[in-house]
Amino acid sequence: MRVLLVDNHDSYTFNVFQLLARVLGEEPRVLTNDAPEWADLDPASLDAVVVSPGPGRPQTARDLGRVPALLEHTGLPVLGVCLGHQAIAHLAGAQVSSAPEPRHGHLTRVRHDGTGLFADLPQDFTAVRYHSLAVPEPLPETLVATAWAEDGVVMGLRHRDLPRWGVQFHPESVASEHGADLVANFLALARQHRGAAGGAVGRGIHAQEFPEAVAATAPAPGIRSVTLPYAVDTERAYAHLYSEAEYAFWLDSSRPEGPARFSFLGDACGPTAEVLTYDVGDEGVRVRTAAGTRTEPGDVFEALDRRTGRTPGESGLPFGFTGGYVGYLGYELKADCGAARAHTAATPDAVWMRCDRFVAVDHHENRTYVVCADQAPDAREWLEATRDALADLPPLPEPAPPAVPVDLPALLEHPRQRYVDGVKACLGHLTDGESYEICLTNRVRLPDLGGGDELDFYRRLRAASPAPYAALLRVGGVSVLSASPERFLRVDSDRVAESRPIKGTAPRHPDPAADARAAADLRAGAKTRAENLMIVDLLRNDLGRVCEVASVDVPAFMYTESYATVHQLVSTVRGRLRPEVSTLGAVRACFPGGSMTGAPKLRTMELIDRLESSARGVYSGALGYVSHTGEADLSIVIRAAVRVGGAGGEVTVGAGGAIVLDSDPEDEYEEMLLKAGVPARGR
Repeated sequence: MRVLLVDNHDSYTFNVFQLLARVLGEEPRVLTNDAPEWADLDPASLDAVVVSPGPGRPQTARDLGRVPALLEHTGLPVLGVCLGHQAIAHLAGAQVSSAPEPRHGHLTRVRHDGTGLFADLPQDFTAVRYHSLAVPEPLPETLVATAWAEDGVVMGLRHRDLPRWGVQFHPESVASEHGADLVANFLALARQHRGAAGGAVGRGIHAQEFPEAVAATAPAPGIRSVTLPYAVDTERAYAHLYSEAEYAFWLDSSRPEGPARFSFLGDACGPTAEVLTYDVGDEGVRVRTAAGTRTEPGDVFEALDRRTGRTPGESGLPFGFTGGYVGYLGYELKADCGAARAHTAATPDAVWMRCDRFVAVDHHENRTYVVCADQAPDAREWLEATRDALADLPPLPEPAPPAVPVDLPALLEHPRQRYVDGVKACLGHLTDGESYEICLTNRVRLPDLGGGDELDFYRRLRAASPAPYAALLRVGGVSVLSASPERFLRVDSDRVAESRPIKGTAPRHPDPAADARAAADLRAGAKTRAENLMIVDLLRNDLGRVCEVASVDVPAFMYTESYATVHQLVSTVRGRLRPEVSTLGAVRACFPGGSMTGAPKLRTMELIDRLESSARGVYSGALGYVSHTGEADLSIVIRAAVRVGGAGGEVTVGAGGAIVLDSDPEDEYEEMLLKAGVPARGR
């Protein structure tokens, strides 16, 4: 069947795409509602149309684009989802107005008439609702309600005279039941209507299974390594090998019992070293090598893509980083990912260093690897010298004591009342249907890093808040000191992409019973579960754009991870990349991380641009490595301090939270302060 999926610039469209493709056995065509290709679209070439969810309301021309013109001039079978459902109703003369209660990430029970879309579906199946508007009864004579929620809101309708059906809920959500059955019913109805002119419905595509990764048995050509039969002290290793380098990194699994197993330490001092620096709006990427600096056309995604492979090769090593690039992507790179450019950061929008000589520590097997991926004549000499240095690391003194604690509220960019007002503005946008969830953030300007140097700060931070994706990254005049618990995106040797979004935070308690209750309440709370569900569906959408059909799944859904100061609600989303998609193509498709924007992503970032008065910079971007092989592991930059200008430079800490319909403005302010306090502990 030839199916057109109209994308209303929503962050769940590609979940609908994946669902359609699985049931059809082939991919639908996708067009945004304002795409130039509409001029050449021939409706006679189609068998059916699906109109996606989206922000806004059907009465607003921008929100529907070419959808009204299509529906007014075609008799094609149409399925409308959420905004698409409202569009069908609006064009048939129905009222579309505020719902009795907005529902975002809300699980509902659907009862129905058992016909059409709902044929053979059980009564009271579970579906997810994301809507602030609804189609109230009574309906015009041309429309018939076919399904309802427990609160009486219409969940499904059909047109009496035209082959059109709508559902207010989201059958594509990870938490909805019978989505594939409903889509199969629509396709069968569409085929009945089209008769012999329509194509057959395919047999569908079964969900993929992911084989266990097989360890490499032989090293790739050109990679040399030596192994120490113990895990070195990474603080001492960084201090004595890399702390004086202008460009250096320590990707630090300071909480190795979590999902991250390895720490990596290195710098940009080898014979193949280069540094890529990029700002949005520049004519290209600045490439610094020992021979000088040149400008390379394109953006940083393209520059990294040219330098990293699409076909992973075996290294014989148990980790994915076997030489490549380490650095960060700042939040303002969203302008190179389809969003607008609203603010200019004080830091470069991206800095990446090439490192082919580094140290890796396996915290599970208690081994240390010294790795060299270049062919320089001194490679063996460097390996042996580094091994010997690691074997005889002198002790470190205790880090300098912290400075007197600062008054965080007094150092906020947006003080209490302004932040609370921002939360209230977010709630207004949610009620108006402009967004489902908005990640509002704030910034703390610290006077300095406190006692000692940046390594002292980082040692205090990692002791107070150990995290699986912690990092100390120094790139010229910018230092990032992070205690991040969140994986943005990993791509492994099987080209399986994985994200671990965190949404939902609760403070720890010294009393064990109270602490256990806090964790249980976090898991059970309707607000936190809605936050997490919306971002999981967003990440499924982002991966669905670049992953093979039927490969996107959620192997772990809403489980609690506990850290030194907070409990967090975490999920895991993964999928296998399409053959034509590179690692950097996947990174671009998913950037910025949805847990730091909200959904729908594009419209919500527009709202954030108006609500926040300055650039986020490195904060809420991504940090990590992209290996020469194409493997990558990137964290979300949260719980982090960013210093600009070297010793004595300004220090910024970003913090915020997801605003949803149940958010209390004062509680959101307190949660933001709680998160800002994590990196401030390093001071």
